[in-house]
Amino acid sequence: MTPEDSIQQLRVEINYHLYRYHVLDSPVISDAEYDALFRQLQQLEQAHPELVTPDSPTQRAGAPPVDMFRKVTHPVPVLSLMNAFNPDDLKAWRSRIGRLLPPDTHLDYVVEPKLDGLSVILSYQDGMFTQGATRGDGNVGEDVTANLRTIYAVPKRLPVDPSSPLPPPPYIAVRGEVFIPIDKFEELNEKRAAAGEAIYMNPRNTAAGSLRQLDPGKTAERPLRLYCYDILASDGIEVPGTQWERLALLREMGFPVSPDNRLCANLDEVISAYEGWIARRNQINYEVDGMVVKINDRQLADGLGFVGKDPRGAIAMKFPAQEKTTRLIGVQINVGRTGVLAPNAILEPVEIGGVIVRNATLHNFDEIARKDIRIGDRVLVKRAGDVIPYIVGPIVETRDGSERPIFKPTSCPFCHEPVVQLPGEVAIYCENASCPEQLIRRVEYFVSRGAMDITTFGSQTVELLFQKGLIHDVADIYSLRREDLLVLEGYKEKKVDNLLAGIEASKSQPADRVLTALGIRFVGSVVAALLLQSLGSIDAIAGASESELQLIEGIGPQIALSVAAWFRNDSNRILIEKLRAAGLNMQIAEEKPVSGSRLLTGLTFVITGTLPTMSREQATEFIEQNGGKTAGSVSKKTNYVVAGEAAGSKLAKAHDLGIAVIDEATLVSMASGD
Repeated sequence: MTPEDSIQQLRVEINYHLYRYHVLDSPVISDAEYDALFRQLQQLEQAHPELVTPDSPTQRAGAPPVDMFRKVTHPVPVLSLMNAFNPDDLKAWRSRIGRLLPPDTHLDYVVEPKLDGLSVILSYQDGMFTQGATRGDGNVGEDVTANLRTIYAVPKRLPVDPSSPLPPPPYIAVRGEVFIPIDKFEELNEKRAAAGEAIYMNPRNTAAGSLRQLDPGKTAERPLRLYCYDILASDGIEVPGTQWERLALLREMGFPVSPDNRLCANLDEVISAYEGWIARRNQINYEVDGMVVKINDRQLADGLGFVGKDPRGAIAMKFPAQEKTTRLIGVQINVGRTGVLAPNAILEPVEIGGVIVRNATLHNFDEIARKDIRIGDRVLVKRAGDVIPYIVGPIVETRDGSERPIFKPTSCPFCHEPVVQLPGEVAIYCENASCPEQLIRRVEYFVSRGAMDITTFGSQTVELLFQKGLIHDVADIYSLRREDLLVLEGYKEKKVDNLLAGIEASKSQPADRVLTALGIRFVGSVVAALLLQSLGSIDAIAGASESELQLIEGIGPQIALSVAAWFRNDSNRILIEKLRAAGLNMQIAEEKPVSGSRLLTGLTFVITGTLPTMSREQATEFIEQNGGKTAGSVSKKTNYVVAGEAAGSKLAKAHDLGIAVIDEATLVSMASGD
């Protein structure tokens, strides 16, 4: 087989597995097998760059940034819909179109979710994806082809399944919606909050902004998904006469189609579907603001014509609003484990979606200033599903002059220590590790498996000891006395002995575990190991300047600034002395002899995602035992990226830099010499 034939065969196979994974959610091979196929294609294309084509799976994020988007004209106008807001509006619509139909015409309908995302038009020539555009004004949109290529759910060739009897369509233009699932949106915001970055307001705006990034690499980092729901234009293929069959054809060609679409035999079933959607709208993993009702017979629907720019053959039924206005009467500040000060709104109680809302998040103080939210304002509050209600913004027109600005705090409201805001971050931090508001969460992290690993120390124990005044910072757990614990309810001799034995055993944990357990922002197990391998002790790290810390490979300015700021805090220095007095290891032990094969000597690895059998700490230890090194970030000095499930931006950067990506099984094989 020639290289060209091998490349083409691999592309077909990989696209099929992408379709199984991202569209059907039913993979037929393991991640490791897929990675092996992808690497094989990468290697062949690197050896034969003249054979690289835009439709290759390796080119999803390969386009360079652009200065602006090119305007494109759609093959047909991409129309909006008239709205209905209740069953009576729906019946009125049916009555209006009934006057244009022969008497006693029976209609069935297709009900589809009205996705709250960004509408796109995908065009294919001879089965190959050639152009993707935003809806724009309905006639002209923006060319976002390179960005759409980064979305795995967008087929690059049709049909996706190589065993399908369907031939590649000579030409087809399909309409769909790009969106972000709610769980992925929450994960994205959690990561941004942990990094001190601005929180995104809602999935819809985030999806739209992600798709309109001038750099496709940025789009590739966002968890974008796609559902398709219409064939706008075609040539050389037979398009079914009903909407339900068109959805089936789209699915058969390989386009993702919403599993929540429904065929309704009459208007009563449509109304029942509408009521069912309202009841479960908050259990659906993507945002919808209504449902679209389409006459199933497309020829009949299209023959009804238009009212202005709205087709008569379909209507959007909007859901009741999940937004209400109320009065902002105060602001309460909460402090998380990492010390982030989070402002929360105290509201005049208001019912939203069947729930009484008294509090809502204000995200951060920069967001408050940007929106000019003031105490006393009448504000618009939104609640969607189980997501914490948030303030959309103030109703400025209702102000009477009594409203008061909300200022950034200069000190922690709980421990009164000065707060800090790192350059480029929106989050404000309390750096005091002994802050009483942070204590429970800090102790929980300190004793956790990835830190000091005191398995006998559960979260209920932490809360009880805090309530009884037996601990005031993480170091106090090493001063707990047996007689003080035995008087606590539920703490018999065996339980107390096990707890104290676990605490005592943790004193033998190495210094990198101690450093990790301190909970310094951006300092996990990998960064802690890097710092100690370079400087040798926690004392040396405490005495290092930001510029000195940045000289360590894998330590960037953000980490260096965070570490230096933490050790400048007097309360934190006192904590270190208490831990030292308790007997914890403050410096790196003499280097252990390599116990493995040494076959990884001279190689640097970066670990990302969740590995099948090893924790990140276990994988790091395995690499070091076999002579290798680990780093916290991907750079040109990285030899391999070990990727597991849900690998993030490090995987994308590895692909950008051309660094080999391996799985856990390959890592083990390398260490054993296979």
